[in-house]
Amino acid sequence: MTTTSAGSANGEVRLGTRASRLAMAQSRAIAEQLATGGTEPVRLVEVTTRGDLDPGPLSVIGGAGVFVSALRAALLAGEVDVCVHSLKDLPTDPTDGIELAAVPVRADARDALVARDELTLGELPPGSTVGTGSPRRAAQLNALGLGLVVVDLRGNVDTRLGRVRDGSLDAVVVARAGLARLGRLDEVTEVLDPLQMLPAPGQGALAVECRAGDPLAVSLANLLDDPSTRTAVRAERAFLAGVGAGCTAPVGALAEQVSVDPDAGDSDADETDELWLRATVVDPTGYPHLRASTTGSPLEPEQLGLALATEMLSDGADELIAAVVGAGAKP
Repeated sequence: MTTTSAGSANGEVRLGTRASRLAMAQSRAIAEQLATGGTEPVRLVEVTTRGDLDPGPLSVIGGAGVFVSALRAALLAGEVDVCVHSLKDLPTDPTDGIELAAVPVRADARDALVARDELTLGELPPGSTVGTGSPRRAAQLNALGLGLVVVDLRGNVDTRLGRVRDGSLDAVVVARAGLARLGRLDEVTEVLDPLQMLPAPGQGALAVECRAGDPLAVSLANLLDDPSTRTAVRAERAFLAGVGAGCTAPVGALAEQVSVDPDAGDSDADETDELWLRATVVDPTGYPHLRASTTGSPLEPEQLGLALATEMLSDGADELIAAVVGAGAKP
């Protein structure tokens, strides 16, 4: 496996990736799985996205697709054969000519706190500064009512964790999955329970895309796709689309497929799994704070997500999202 900035398709699979350490770690892991499965040699091709170039808040510089569009353009132009994304960055609308070939096994979807003096969230004194570039995390931190000062923070993982080490911030909140992929879980001072902070739809999961109709899609699906993960993120993304929000809105969702006892109660003996979906829509100030959950069949994840979206829209979620979009966030 090699890394380059350009290339052809002669006897190899060209895998497009952002150049950040985290993106490269994710892409290398996928490349290694493909190599183990006996596909053609894999070569990483670095692609620079707008999100890599513009240091402004994500809600302002482009919203959904800011880390994705350049990779997809390279795919459609035939410059790469496969793209690997953090699935939470994908817009919910389909893109002509591109196929989501595989959703690999999901890492832990929860958020993690990295704080000075190994403090937990509840141990941080009122007035402590907590950095995050995510409106979702910021809104849920405000909703906890702990008196924390949330500071907008962009940059790669090293930059964000460095703000704690140099004392300019008391803590940062980042995705646990990213720290795991970089081998930096030892810096986590608390993994945040979804009861406190629901992750972004698709967080912890990866998306492997190729051109629609490419025979490579079959190999990618056979080697990489995890049906349980795909089912969960389908429900989460259907909820996100149903409430009319984008990946920069203060919306969290987490679906989990769980086994149930077919002999308990009136359960159908043929139905041994349920899909549980929890979601939240939060005003940036932390109030109002809508939260709801539902269960249903894993055979119908989109219907489950859309049903929960409809319920929360009737409770005022649309007004919260409209307020955020009006304040400058991209839907």
